[in-house]
Formats: sequence, C-alpha cells, structure tokens
Amino acid sequence: MLAHCGFDADTLRYMVVDDEAVTVRRLVQVLEKDGCRVEGYSDVVKAMDRIRTVPPDILILDVHLQDVDGVDLMQQVHTLSPHTAVILITGYASIEHAVQATKQGAFHYLAKPFKLDELRGVIRQARESLQGRRQEILVQQALEKDSSFGEMIGKSAPMREIFNTISSISALDCNVMIQGESGTGKELVARSLHNHSRRKNKPFVSFNCGAFAEELVANELFGHEKGAFTGAVTTRIGLLESANGGTVFFDELTEMPLSMQVKLLRVIQERAFLRVGGVRSIGLDIRLIAATNRDIGKMIAAGSFRQDLYYRFKVVLIQLPPLRERSEDIPLLCRHFVKKTAKNFGRPVPTIAPEFIDTLASYPFPGNVRELEHIIEQAMALSKKDTLTRGDLPADLSFGTTARFVQPARDTTSLKSMEKDHIFEVYRQTGFNQTETAHVLGISRTTLWRRLKAFGLLEDQNPGQR
Repeated sequence: MLAHCGFDADTLRYMVVDDEAVTVRRLVQVLEKDGCRVEGYSDVVKAMDRIRTVPPDILILDVHLQDVDGVDLMQQVHTLSPHTAVILITGYASIEHAVQATKQGAFHYLAKPFKLDELRGVIRQARESLQGRRQEILVQQALEKDSSFGEMIGKSAPMREIFNTISSISALDCNVMIQGESGTGKELVARSLHNHSRRKNKPFVSFNCGAFAEELVANELFGHEKGAFTGAVTTRIGLLESANGGTVFFDELTEMPLSMQVKLLRVIQERAFLRVGGVRSIGLDIRLIAATNRDIGKMIAAGSFRQDLYYRFKVVLIQLPPLRERSEDIPLLCRHFVKKTAKNFGRPVPTIAPEFIDTLASYPFPGNVRELEHIIEQAMALSKKDTLTRGDLPADLSFGTTARFVQPARDTTSLKSMEKDHIFEVYRQTGFNQTETAHVLGISRTTLWRRLKAFGLLEDQNPGQR
C-alpha cells in the first residue's frame, strides 16, 4: 500500500516491514495521519524488491521476521542505501541486543509494546537527522561547485588565483610554463587550459621528456620517413604531427637532452619541422605547454638547460603550490577523491569522520595531491564500513603526526632532509622496488629515480633492483 500525504514539511519516504500484517496496517495508518508518504510490507521479499528500486529514507523494521533476521536485513538495506535511517522494533528486547543493533547501524531500537508518541519521537529525531544530512550535502555541493575548475579542486587563495589565470589565458594561444612539485597537478592545469580554449575539440597530447632515451626523442616527436634508418619499413607520424590543431604538453621539460632542446627551439620559432630522414617541411598549428618540478634557474646557470628555450615557453608562468601550503583544500579534496574512488569501486559513498580529515590535515604530503588520492584509495580498499575514520588511514598517519619523517639523529628542520628520510623509508619497506615505491609515494618512476640519485640512495643497492 502507498499513500501520498500533503504534509509539506515532510518529503521523506517511509516504509514499515513486519511479518504481522496487523502491525503493518496499524503503523501505516498512524503515519498516514501524521502526513507521511508511507509503504507497508509483511512480505520481506516484496519489501526488498521495492527497496532496490526506491529505497526509503526511514525504515521501521521488525527484528524477528519469519526466516529472516531483521539486523541482517538492515545491513542489506544499508548496502543498497547507506543513509536510510532504520528503526528496529521487537517484542524480545534486551539492553545488550539494543546496544549491539545500534553499533551495527540502527538509528534507534524500540521494544514492543511501545507507545505511538514514543515512535513519533524517534521518527522526529530520524527526520531531523536526515534533513540535517541533506542540508550538509547541499552545502558541500555548493561549496565544491564554487571551489573547482575542471578537475582541479581548491578554495585557497593560491588556487583561486590559478583558476583566474587559466580563465584569462585559455582563449589565447600563448605558450605556458607550469612549475610545481611532483603530484601538484601540473597536467590537470595543462588540460584545463586546453579544454577551455578554441582547440578543445582537437587533440591534447602529453609527452614525458624524461621517459625516452636521447636517441629516441626525435623519432617520437617528429616521426620518420620510410627508409630513414634500419627498421624504418614505413613512414611513421610523430607526436607533434598527430597533435596538429591541438595542444602539446611537454611534461618534465627540463629532462629533455640539450641536443633536442636546440631542435625544439627551432620548431617553436619556425612552427614547422622535418620528419627523421625527411626533406619536406611540415607546418604546425599547435599550442605549447610545458611543466617541470626542477629549479630551472639553477639548471640554466649550470648549463644543463637553454635559457632561450625557457623564455620561449615562459610567456605565462603558472606556479602551483604544494599541498602543505594549502591545507585548507584538504577537506574538499578528500570528499572529491572519496566520491571518485567509490564510483570506481562500484560502492556507496561513505561518510567521512572529522578525525579522518583532521589527521590528513596535519600531514605534510611530500607526494602532494597525488599522494592524498592514493591514501584515500588505500583507505577505501581496506575499509568495509559506512564511515571512514582515523583507523582506516595508514598506520604511520593514524596519530596525526609527522613521526614517519622524523629521525632524532638528523637535522629535521630541513624539508629536503625530511623528504630524503621519507623516500628512503618507503624504498626500504618495498624491498628497494622502485616501481612499488613510486606508486606508494604517488610520483612517477622517473621522478623517483632522480630523487634517489640526488639523495645518493642508489649506490648501495643491487643494480637489479633499481
């Protein structure tokens, strides 16, 4: 049975499930008179079929159903609808059972026979709780809508400035240089620039300058003509040509060999190139964006990066802040990654306890936003609960300290020293496996290798493990 009532203050859906038809009929009549939209079932199978289609906001459920345990049924309902408030009723009540049922997710527990006013009071509490939750969700959605730009999330002053910069220059075809630590979202900025430009319907092609040996970079970028070298049995189009009309993103630009920097500078100047082994100039209509996590000024001074190439790219410079300098964005990022991960895992979105976010807010995040995303993924992969708590975080984060970075015998006032200690500890815990270490840290394997080399952490390891 279904009743649609005209009580404007209450738009929630109610359901009563009890194997005693008389109890169902009586409770439905009471709720109808109170202006509730309510359904009643004495058949558990039919009730569950309805819940799968249209889950109720408030479910009044008998604990002792025929052939079914009401607490087990409640847990099935919460799997389908985590935010349904379940009020359990039973004629075999005990304090111990009530406490246990509440721990397992019941909103409240009533012993038969109960007074109708007592039930109304519990329903009022459940309604207020749900309406408060709805309001919280609306506020969060409004906040997130006002605190995002494409896939980037943030309400801090540095991020709002970056959003404004992207808005200002997206429509222009100027080259852009993006600087920031690993994991800060440099490629997201590049993609946002592309997606808000006139080139958005054309290719966006990313090229990692540190991922190829020097002799292969030209072939990857420019392609080759048939017969250009041994094994070149067909003509191959390079990355630049495949991106014509669109945007090319040079990630880790400072890893590009000097010999290739000269060739790239010529391409930028002439907007044309030759395939390897070719004689015909091919024109280019592309936007160029580059990114680096290195100190380009020092590299230019050391002669390992061309100053003229840097200035060609740095028509506009976007500096991304590390996550530790915008910790106010962590709650927003947490909610974003929890929703994203829940969708990827095919699971309901869990509630996030304040202690979960507070612990993360005190962590320095050497791997920045990428590391935060991996931490959320790990927590959700291991947790089966409806709420993420501090206990779901990795053990070295669960006390809300940076102890994993601190070794008393060393100078921990230096961020570089902290980073070295952290990387080495993860590297050791993974058995000096670089692929696994890079995954845990949320950085690329190339970036990890550079860090290990810079910190002198490669020499004592077995070369086969590098």
